[in-house]
Amino acid sequence: MIGSGIGILLAALWFLPIPLTLIGYDYYTTYDPEAKPIIQTVLLQEYDFIIVGAGSAGAVLANRLSENPNWNILLLEAGGDEPEMISNVPALAGYLQLSRIDWKYKTERMPGACLGLTDGRSNWPRGKVLGGSSVLNYMLYVRGNKYDYDQWETQGNPGWGFNQVLKYFKKSEDNRNPYLAETSWHSAGGYLTVQEAPWRTPLATAFVQGGMELGYENRDVNSDFQTGFMIAQGTIRRGSRASTSKAFLRPIRLRPNLHIAIHAHVTKVHVDLVYRRASALSFTHYGRPTFVRVKKEIVLSAGAVNTPQILMLSGIGPKDHLHQFGIPLVQDLRVGDNLQDHVGYGGLIFTLDQPVSLVQPRYETFPSAIRYLLHGTGPMTVLGGVETLAFVHTKYSNLSLDWPDIQIHLIPGSVSSDGGLTLRHALGVSDFLWESVYRELSFRDTYSAFPVILRPKSRGWIRLRSSNPFLSPIIQPNYFQDPHDVQILVEAIKISLAHSQTIPMKKFGTELHAKPYPQCLKFPLFTDPYWDCLTRHYTSTIYHPVGTCKMGPSSDPTAVVDSRLRLYGVKNLRVADASIMPIIVSGNTNAPVIMIGEKAADLIKEDWGFPIQPLF
Repeated sequence: MIGSGIGILLAALWFLPIPLTLIGYDYYTTYDPEAKPIIQTVLLQEYDFIIVGAGSAGAVLANRLSENPNWNILLLEAGGDEPEMISNVPALAGYLQLSRIDWKYKTERMPGACLGLTDGRSNWPRGKVLGGSSVLNYMLYVRGNKYDYDQWETQGNPGWGFNQVLKYFKKSEDNRNPYLAETSWHSAGGYLTVQEAPWRTPLATAFVQGGMELGYENRDVNSDFQTGFMIAQGTIRRGSRASTSKAFLRPIRLRPNLHIAIHAHVTKVHVDLVYRRASALSFTHYGRPTFVRVKKEIVLSAGAVNTPQILMLSGIGPKDHLHQFGIPLVQDLRVGDNLQDHVGYGGLIFTLDQPVSLVQPRYETFPSAIRYLLHGTGPMTVLGGVETLAFVHTKYSNLSLDWPDIQIHLIPGSVSSDGGLTLRHALGVSDFLWESVYRELSFRDTYSAFPVILRPKSRGWIRLRSSNPFLSPIIQPNYFQDPHDVQILVEAIKISLAHSQTIPMKKFGTELHAKPYPQCLKFPLFTDPYWDCLTRHYTSTIYHPVGTCKMGPSSDPTAVVDSRLRLYGVKNLRVADASIMPIIVSGNTNAPVIMIGEKAADLIKEDWGFPIQPLF
């Protein structure tokens, strides 16, 4: 009997690790702060706050508003969850465009821009996924210039000056570069991981050294001075993309008062016309019509394209335009106007005589993949291919101010680095331009200098194509409507050419790929009219649409929201995304939109009597 009892005990001990392992795994998967968000399929009939759009601002808002356990929050996202297999890999950012997580927008044709793109239209990728465009973008962490925000404030938007918004940049930030994190301009410990790519080509340092030869400093462009060159920092963690879904939603996945609904396409904001307040939302949830009421506020964070579309579908927008589609007017506002974007010349490519660039057959290899998967390093970690950023002045800029008018993205590769398999289609390069100019560079060692105008004067607009909420809106950015924009870019090309001739760059045998565009042969080569022509053909956006629900004082007839982001004429309805920018910031827009989400959350908390944590 004793022997059999010992046998049973030993058998039990033998199998004990199995249930313990299962329990441990279940605990880990439940409480892992990087596990995927919990998706709600059954929704309440009413919430305190409903946030539309789980992108760069919406994810932040969901995190911060759900800090109050007494508030029930619903976060709606039209797309699905993040597809980590590809989106995790920084160097493969271009492959996400035109995929199922992209809205796949295209602009209308323009008479003086995008002439060398397919059908004369520019691709406008926008994220249709948890994390929004922070899942598609090139992950570059750039805040803009201090004068941008001071200008916002002087235009009648109190609280939006640089000293005030700096606190919100720092609130989010977890900068992994100790030299930067210890300065007064940065912080560590926030949700958003910021760091340099853990691997770089030899060109990255040469890019910076070339800038120094031209008289520019190697500096942190996110500090007190912007003008200069810098190895790019990005929103990555351990060599992988850190989208706002990963940064702000996953760590709070167990909060019971936050419901996240995916495949939820918003079709209308309902407004109580007696009390002039937003009262409910209509949307399709997995294709099923759904109606949910709101107690306190609806916050639109659907981005500079979708937010104005939703407002206009709801009767909030230009009166005459809504009348065309028989949409009853709720509030006559300049929704969809003031569209701005960062646009540049995408075809400035230089050949190299050394194997140092990101040629697809060299870096998209099995050893590179293993290095990335096991160690989080290697060429797969380069930020969308961008290694160095430069902020410089053209002759049109006021040199007495640290407010450069051009940003140059320095890229150790080109549209031809993959032989035309994917990148040229994502960038919209037409078959004619590809065959006549760029095909011959396929798989060759090259680098690109991509100059972008930081504060364009041209303004575009967004309008409904139909009252059908499932049709994409009309997007007319009016690139180069103001000829001064092209003049600035021509000067930026000259600066990029000068940079290519510096000693650090010539060590790699840099030569301009000077094959002319057939459409531009009527102009003498390398003259201002010639560069003007090239720019109008290979017009390239860097996907920064803003401004379509302009923030401004009540005295501004073009303003849609006030400085607290409340919609004019409709209570309990706010906008918090890139569309509120009165003037585009001087740099990549993802970090500023995250800042807008942080500040918007505090504005909402203040207005509803919830204590605000002191900031820095």
